[in-house]
Amino acid sequence: MSQPQPRIRVLVIDDSAFSRRTIIRMLERSPLVEVADWAPDGQEALVKAVENQYDLITLDLEMPRMDGFTFLRLLMSRKPTPVIVVSGRGETQDVFKALELGAVDFVAKPTPRATPELATIEQELIRKVHSIRELRLDRVSNPPTRTRAARRAARPALRPHRVVAIGSSTGGPAALLRLFSDFRVPPPCAFVVSQHMPAGFTKSFARRLDATTPFRAVEAEDGMPVEEGVIMIAAGGSHLEFGAAGGAVVARLVARSGSERYAPGVDRMFRSAAKHWGADLLAVVLTGMGDDGAAGADAVKRAGGNVIVESAETAVVFGMPQQAIRAGAVDAVLPLHEIAPLIESSLSNPEPADARSAE
Repeated sequence: MSQPQPRIRVLVIDDSAFSRRTIIRMLERSPLVEVADWAPDGQEALVKAVENQYDLITLDLEMPRMDGFTFLRLLMSRKPTPVIVVSGRGETQDVFKALELGAVDFVAKPTPRATPELATIEQELIRKVHSIRELRLDRVSNPPTRTRAARRAARPALRPHRVVAIGSSTGGPAALLRLFSDFRVPPPCAFVVSQHMPAGFTKSFARRLDATTPFRAVEAEDGMPVEEGVIMIAAGGSHLEFGAAGGAVVARLVARSGSERYAPGVDRMFRSAAKHWGADLLAVVLTGMGDDGAAGADAVKRAGGNVIVESAETAVVFGMPQQAIRAGAVDAVLPLHEIAPLIESSLSNPEPADARSAE
């Protein structure tokens, strides 16, 4: 009989007594988690993190003596440890800076004003803490980079696509930033993205993509047309689906139901996109825990589209890509740095029209 796994040891860092107590209570509700210690600022936390062994750290960003950014830089250079940022909704740009410094994920900060949302925050926090067992921290701190040799490597042949739909979860924001930065110019297709992310953060994430990549990036709004050269990011807390309006395909925002684990959901977006674009759709599953995207990838394949997933070589968590592979719906498994070149090559070397019609 196998021995049960030891509990996940967590260090909680927050200068707000309310947030700290609330986070600790949330974590202690899981039998798989042990709150090993806490600290009110980065300076005290760094000493504890270096001298003790923790499986995970939850980190506030705005603190006295040493802020979260300085803590992250020092921690990752001295003793790399998985970090989940706990962020206020007014600090959204700070979250993405922290992810670039090595944090693996984030949750919204519990505050007295956010009382109606505490149950959702708790569910998100526990789910992300539990995923730490599957996390490859080396992929966060030392992501593989694209080399000239890799660019010349043989790539699978894909038909050209009008729309690329991308789903991701844990590790996704950093992966998406890297993916879209790999394009020299926006290719002649549209991009739609469902990243598991709380409401209130996706607009800032779209702005960051818009500012740091060659693309125009926007948060989806109901009725917004899907356009070539534009990245449309599903709004946190809602599903991104699609409908027809005036000869164009437009975004439809669908409210999350109480029983759904993820919103935005990758399966929901893939299925809806498959109905509208069929063989003109490419679905991409990036890093993330769980199986969201697997059923949707199967729907894309059944509609005649292509599916590629991020490989274990670069995925921070290989759960979502692996489940899509197990569903038998995948045309190619590639490291992150090979996905943009594949999309570019499929669009620059389109198949002849008669070859496509013969399929």
